[in-house]
Amino acid sequence: MVLAIRLLTVQDYHRMAEAGIFHPEERVELIAGQIIQMVAKGTAHESAITRIDRLLRNRINHEVLLRFQSPVQLDDYSEPEPDVAVVVPDALDYDDHHPKPPEIFLIIEVADTSLKYDTEVKAAIYAKSGIVDYWVLDVNRRKLHVYRLPSPQGYQSETILAEDVQISPLAFPNCLITVREMLRPIT
Repeated sequence: MVLAIRLLTVQDYHRMAEAGIFHPEERVELIAGQIIQMVAKGTAHESAITRIDRLLRNRINHEVLLRFQSPVQLDDYSEPEPDVAVVVPDALDYDDHHPKPPEIFLIIEVADTSLKYDTEVKAAIYAKSGIVDYWVLDVNRRKLHVYRLPSPQGYQSETILAEDVQISPLAFPNCLITVREMLRPIT
């Protein structure tokens, strides 16, 4: 006997949220048609997001819209909430839709407990959706995983950078960031 699994669409997911099926404090996202419960955010995770926010606002804020832990719609079955999405400015601030892949310059996930999920599951859906620049900041090992050259089979390029290495988002080559700037200072 073969079990049939019904995948949820983004529209199904929105209707469930509107109907109040999810508790207001519940953190979930739609990945490949399945509702995934997001892990709790730790202090290292939150402080890294704050540092990334400050860096990007100081260096490219006038050219982009920065969204933090807000949905992006990858396709009809995936609407993740990445930690950071650097997107094309929109006159309505995305009041009528969530950013879609052609409107996304860079996605950054911060991993303190979610490294495997971010580098495997999320990398696969971001690649399949054509996200050209995807970074995973590993706050525990103080490294940055950089994914580029997306394809339906996954990213064709993965580089792991040490904390003393500089990188720029593909869309903003003059925005140099040292990995260390996104991490907590060593005391």
